[in-house]
Amino acid sequence: MKVLVTGANGQLGNEMRLKAKKSSNKFLFTDVVEQEGVETTMLDITDIDAVRKMVRDNEVDVIVNCAAYTNVDKAETDETLCHTLNAEAPKILATVMKEKKGMLIHISTDYVFGADPYNTPCKEDQKGTPTGVYGKTKLEGEENIIATGLNHVIIRTAWLYSEFGKNFVKTMLNLTATKPQLKVVFDQVGTPTYAGDLADIIMRVLLDYKIETAEWGASTRARRYSKTGIYHYSNEGVCSWYDFTMKIAEIAGNKDCDIQPCHSDEFPSPVKRPAYSVLDKTKVKQTFNVKVPYWTISLKQCMKNIKAWK
Repeated sequence: MKVLVTGANGQLGNEMRLKAKKSSNKFLFTDVVEQEGVETTMLDITDIDAVRKMVRDNEVDVIVNCAAYTNVDKAETDETLCHTLNAEAPKILATVMKEKKGMLIHISTDYVFGADPYNTPCKEDQKGTPTGVYGKTKLEGEENIIATGLNHVIIRTAWLYSEFGKNFVKTMLNLTATKPQLKVVFDQVGTPTYAGDLADIIMRVLLDYKIETAEWGASTRARRYSKTGIYHYSNEGVCSWYDFTMKIAEIAGNKDCDIQPCHSDEFPSPVKRPAYSVLDKTKVKQTFNVKVPYWTISLKQCMKNIKAWK
C-alpha cells in the first residue's frame, strides 16, 4: 500500500518517518520546507492540481495529513492563512482521494471544544464549540472532509509533544533548568500526547485499512471502509499544564526551579483556550483494539530519547 504523509517535517511527521522504517507499506513524505538529513518531496497541499498529480504519479492509496496551521495566538490575526491550511487544504486532500477512491487520515485537535464548561471527557459525537480561529478552522476542516463522503479517519488529539522541533516538553526542560522561578497555569486541564504514540495508532489504522481492503478483492474501489469516522486519541490520564511541568522537572532532575501554579489570566492571550479538554478514548480503543499508554510513562520515554539523541 502506498501512503503519502503531509507535514512530514513536523513533530508527528517525523515520528511517522521512524515508524515507516518498520512498515511493509511504501511511504512518500511531503512538506513545503526541506529538513536537513531526510528526504522530503515538496508538495503544496493548497494546490489541488499539484495534489492530484502527486497522487496520480505515485499511485497513492492513503494520505495521512499531519500538516496544519498550529499557532493558536497568531491565528487570530492570520485568519486567511489559517483557514487555507486548516479548512481548505483538508477539503482538497479529501476531494482528490475521493476521486481516487482511496482514504484520508486527518489529524485534528481538542480545540474544536472549549466554549462550554465541560467536566467530563469529550466524546466524538459531542458538538464542537471552538473559541478561536484555530479551533474553528480545524472543525471546518473536519466538516469539509466528511462532506466529500470519502473513506476517512479523523483523529482529534491534544497537547502534542515529541523529540522533534519546538514543543512544551523541550521548552520546559530548558526553563526549569535555567530559571530560578517559573509560573505555569493550573486552570487548563487535559492530557499530554506523545507524538510517537499517536504515530503508532495511525500505523494501526493503516494496517486495519490494508487488511480490510485486501478482503474486498476486485470490488475494493466501490466499498465503504467500515471504520470511517472521528476518533479521539491522547495518552491516558489527566493533568494541568502545571502538573505537566512538575513531572517534566522531576524526571529531568531539575530541582532548583521554584515552579508555581497560576491562573490563565496572568498570561493574557488573544484567544480563550479550553479550560477542560480531556478526550474520551473509548471508541478508538474498542474499534482498533489498542491499549493507550499512561501519559507519564510516555513522557519518560520521550525525555529519555531527547537525552540520548543530543
